[in-house]
Amino acid sequence: MSPLAKKIVVALSVLVFAYVTTGYVLGRSSDDKVFRALTVYSEVLAHIQRDYVDEPNMHQVTSGALHGLLDSLDPQSGYLSPLEYTDYKEKSANQSKAEAGVALTKRFGYISVISTLPDSPAEKAGLHLGDIVEKIAGFTTGQMAIDQAQVLLTGDPGTTVKLSVIRRGKTEPQDVGIILAKLPAAKLVEDKVQGDIAYLRVPEFSAGITKQIREQLVQFDHQGAHKLILDLRDCATGDDQEGISTAQLFLASGTITTLKGQTIAPVVSTAEASKVVWKQPVTVLIGLGTAGPGEIVASAIADNHRGATIGERTFGAASMQKMVQLDDGSAIILTVANYYTPGGKEVPVDGVVPTVAVRPSAEDIAANDQNPPAPSSSPNDPVVKKAIELLQDAGTERKAA
Repeated sequence: MSPLAKKIVVALSVLVFAYVTTGYVLGRSSDDKVFRALTVYSEVLAHIQRDYVDEPNMHQVTSGALHGLLDSLDPQSGYLSPLEYTDYKEKSANQSKAEAGVALTKRFGYISVISTLPDSPAEKAGLHLGDIVEKIAGFTTGQMAIDQAQVLLTGDPGTTVKLSVIRRGKTEPQDVGIILAKLPAAKLVEDKVQGDIAYLRVPEFSAGITKQIREQLVQFDHQGAHKLILDLRDCATGDDQEGISTAQLFLASGTITTLKGQTIAPVVSTAEASKVVWKQPVTVLIGLGTAGPGEIVASAIADNHRGATIGERTFGAASMQKMVQLDDGSAIILTVANYYTPGGKEVPVDGVVPTVAVRPSAEDIAANDQNPPAPSSSPNDPVVKKAIELLQDAGTERKAA
C-alpha cells in the first residue's frame, strides 16, 4: 500500500470513529454495546496498521472483516465485495439455469451439503449430507456466501464444475466433478406400504407442488388408503409458501407458522378448514436433511397434535433473507426474519425435534458413512417401520373407541 493510500485509510478510520463518538456524546446512539464494538474495531485497525509484521493490505483486511461480520450472524447471511457482487449479478442473469440440485449451508466456515435432489447431478456425483465443499470451480468457499456458491453451481447444460470435497468423517479433500443439467419438475414418490397405509415422499417444495400433493391425497382416498406416511427427509429446498399451503391440506384449525424479525411485523399463517383434503391419520418423517418449507409442514402437524413426527431433529433453516446493495458497489445478504413453530420455537435455532426419535445405530452409520441410503418406503427402514407401528396403533385405538 502506498503512503498516500495508507494515509487515506487512516483518515477515513479516524473520521468514522469521530463521527460515531460525536453521535454517542450527543446522545444519538442509545446502544452502548455498538459504541464499544466500534471502539475496539478502531483500536484493532490501528494496531494492524502500526504493528503488523509487514505492511498490511488494508483492502483485504477490511473485506475479511466484513465477511467475518456477516458470517458470524448465521449461515444464510453473507457479504459480497464489489467484485463478488458484480460477478454474482452477471452469473445470476444467465438464463440457461442448468443446476447441480443441491441444498447448501455453511459449516466450519465453508460451504457444506444439506441434501441433494433425487437423480440430480449432485446426487450422481455422490454428494451427501455433511460433505464440506472446500472449493468450487477453483474458488475457496471460506467466506463465500451460500448464494454465491449456488450461482457457481449453475450454468450451461453439460458444463462440468469441479469441486474439492471433504467427505463426512474424512480429513483430506477429494476432487469431484458435477455435470450440470436442467432439472425436471419435482416428482412425488407414492407407494402403498402395508394394508391401508399410503406413502408419499416430497423431494422439494417447488412451485406448484401443493397442487400435486392435493391431487395425490385425493387419489389415495379413492384407492381406500386410510393412513398416510408423509416423508420429508432430505427435503430442504423450495418455496416457504408451498410449505404453508401443504400444511393447510392437513389442518382444519390452528397456527401453521409465524414469521417475524426485528423489523418485520409478525406474519401469522393459519389453517383453513375449507382447504383440508386429508382428515385421516398421518405421520411425518423428518431428519437432518429436512429444512425450510419441510420444517414448516412438520412443526405445524406436530404442534397442532395432528400427527407424530418421526426420525431425527431437522437441520433448522426456515428463514427469510434480503439482499442490500451498498454505496461502494458491494452487497450484504441479511437474514431479516425467522419462522417460528406453533409452539413458539425459533426454527433456525431449535430445528424441529421429532415427537418420536429414531436414530440410526452405530453399525448402520459405520456401514453407510460414505453412501447413506436415500429415503424410501421400505418397511426395513427403521423410521418407516416406526411410522407403520404408530399408524396401526392409531387405527386400533379408533376402532376400540
